[in-house]
Amino acid sequence: MARSSTFGYSNDQKAEIWKRWRNGETLSDIAHAIGKNTGSLHGLLARHGGIAPRVRARSRLALTLAEREEISRSIALDLSVRQIAGLLNRAPSTISREINRHGGRLTYRANIADAEAWKKGLRPKPFRLRQLPSLCQLVSDKLEARWSPEQVSGWLKTEFPGDPAMQISHETLYRSLFIQARGLLKKELLAVLRSRRIMRRAKSASTEGQKRGQIVDAVSITERPPEVEDRAIPGHWEGDLLSGSKKSHIATLVERTSRFVVLVQVDSKHTESVINGLIREVKQLPEQLWQTLTWDRGLEMADHKRFTLDTSIDVFFCDPRSPWQRGSNENTNGLLRQYFPDGTDLSQFSQEHLNQIAMELNQRPRKTLGFKTPADRLQGIVASTG
Repeated sequence: MARSSTFGYSNDQKAEIWKRWRNGETLSDIAHAIGKNTGSLHGLLARHGGIAPRVRARSRLALTLAEREEISRSIALDLSVRQIAGLLNRAPSTISREINRHGGRLTYRANIADAEAWKKGLRPKPFRLRQLPSLCQLVSDKLEARWSPEQVSGWLKTEFPGDPAMQISHETLYRSLFIQARGLLKKELLAVLRSRRIMRRAKSASTEGQKRGQIVDAVSITERPPEVEDRAIPGHWEGDLLSGSKKSHIATLVERTSRFVVLVQVDSKHTESVINGLIREVKQLPEQLWQTLTWDRGLEMADHKRFTLDTSIDVFFCDPRSPWQRGSNENTNGLLRQYFPDGTDLSQFSQEHLNQIAMELNQRPRKTLGFKTPADRLQGIVASTG
């Protein structure tokens, strides 16, 4: 029979919960499947930060419940320690310690001894960040600068290549942030994580598309030059609008090779405002860095011909409901939610303020760039083409 556990769930139920959670099922679906209420289920998941705890297992050297029951029967038959050891093919010292630890020959009970041994076997490993305050402080500083745990981990490997003590995996950082019992990193740091969640969630848990309007004379992404795909040649960009409250928006542009970000202040999502803003900011960068722009099917780019006429940049449009065709831009918009959470009025930000945020984002190391920064990569591109 499975053991009873915290929140009234058996170990079998907990295993099923974590399996479904990793597969991206919702709280209500999981609760319905196992016949529990969502509040209790949320409490269990939140206690572990949405990260499945490691499954405990007995050592192959430990006495089993069956062996303890044999010890109990042998004591009742008044067998000696050596005789019991012979029956179980165990060392006499192992049997002697077992009996003495759990009340002696007069009060030894197999079930009680087994439960006590399981409880005493809990030996939590000391947390890395608690052992190394200097590493903990460095990690906290980077997280406060809105670096992701994966960026912090990758940067530490490049910054301290010969010092394992100053390296830590991103999974360990996520556990330190999400698991309440650890309390190593300040709870406030959760607010600057990209997702701003209080629990780790499967990537498959949220996928949704959007309906888009029709654009006259839109050139399909299938007609885009083949060299755009391999990111070897700079100057190919992806763009979209980031939406906020009160019908406010910001245009976002990402260069595919360097992942360099440009943010554009717009008065509205009407095509005139968006095209004017894009033309204005495009002209701030060297001409050789602008060749193509890939956008989704949003009507804000309805006047794309005027944009091409003023900038000589060809515009290509993604297929409907295909955000993965602008993967770099989609990822960047996720990063920007750290600065502009859902419900933020984006109209309050000036172009100067947007430039400061873009600069901070461009100075953060990226895993896809070998933990180099977009600014460094772009500077190298400009130097090599200059």
